[in-house]
Amino acid sequence: MPKNLDATLPRRTTGRAAWLLGPAMVAGVAYLDPGNVASNMTAGAVFGYLLVWVVVLGNVMAWLIQYLSAKLGIVTGESLPQLLGRRIRRPWARRAYWLQAELVAMATDVAEVIGGAVALNLLFGIPLLWGGVITGVVSIALLLVQSRRGARAFETVVIGLLIIIAVGFTAGLFFAPPDAAAVVGGLVPRFDGATSVLLAASILGATIMPHAIYAHSALTRDRFAPAVPTAAADLEAARGLSTPRLLRATRWDVTIALAVAGTVNLAILLLAAANLTGVEGTDSLEGAYAALRDGLGPLVATLFAIGLLASGLASTSVGAYAGAEIMHSLLRVRVPLLARRLVTLIPALLILGAGIDPTLALVLSQVVLSFGIPFALIPLVVLTARRDVLGVHRNRTLTTVAGVAASVFLVALNAVLLWLVFSGG
Repeated sequence: MPKNLDATLPRRTTGRAAWLLGPAMVAGVAYLDPGNVASNMTAGAVFGYLLVWVVVLGNVMAWLIQYLSAKLGIVTGESLPQLLGRRIRRPWARRAYWLQAELVAMATDVAEVIGGAVALNLLFGIPLLWGGVITGVVSIALLLVQSRRGARAFETVVIGLLIIIAVGFTAGLFFAPPDAAAVVGGLVPRFDGATSVLLAASILGATIMPHAIYAHSALTRDRFAPAVPTAAADLEAARGLSTPRLLRATRWDVTIALAVAGTVNLAILLLAAANLTGVEGTDSLEGAYAALRDGLGPLVATLFAIGLLASGLASTSVGAYAGAEIMHSLLRVRVPLLARRLVTLIPALLILGAGIDPTLALVLSQVVLSFGIPFALIPLVVLTARRDVLGVHRNRTLTTVAGVAASVFLVALNAVLLWLVFSGG
């Protein structure tokens, strides 16, 4: 094995650290899906700047969780679903785990397809059902890019959509900036009644999503897979790239991706807090669009709708990628791309076809996602702390403690969210 593994890389790889970036930007799209938009917009419209601290806290925890997921894929050369698929010995237990993960993937698709459908309806007047079909077809096209052109091409397309999302959701702040003192005041943790707790749980539930954890480990595995299939012990030599250097680049990748996602999520809340507080009808995406159009003009409203459309298209493709990984790794079967996509797309189209309120469907989808959080988060923290899985790259004690604390907090908060929803609180 060469003493300096990095020296064996092509010059474009060693000379440009940017070549190592990308997987976290794709996974980060999950933090900007229509469920996040709805939660942050409602929080700002109802409570102003009160829940700014929740967005910031969610982003800090997301950094740790996504880095652990990426590290797992890099060091082992396997995704989290793959590792669980091998470790869950009993077929019935593996199928049961797959079922909950599949339901989470379906709930994710519901939020993302509905968001794309609503955006197409706002922009072009396309009926919601046909908007959902269009969103699904585009997501299939993006998946074909990933399967035929490779991880790098898929990253390029999704990052392009991410730029559109960022512009669409932050443009309004340049026309109507928030109160700086109020933003700083919003960093102080506090609540104002049960509804604010519910919205805080919704924001965090829409931020830390199971499919993003599954997807990120698979994205780093695919992105840095050696040309020839290799055992985990020989990955470093086969890549020609030292694992410590790759992990350093990954920390930057996650930092940049979460900085972008966190800034955009915060911008959505601030846009609503500065312009929509007390305005009737802003508890839905359509209502928020109408309020922005009436208050800030058609340009800002149109950019918001374009951002929502890009959010739906990008996030549903990442969700479908995660769903395919879940099915293949846990059921150990390969399913044709179109059939795999329809498994999670059909429920969203049925909801749109039945005429169910889109915003209500978005809220309920976040409730389903809450059930899946412990099943993804707890195994991730456990596996990344084990020497027999990550060897010398296993978590340090402080990292494991932080991961356990984040897990306990998120599981408890999602339990509160479920209690509030089902109790009518």
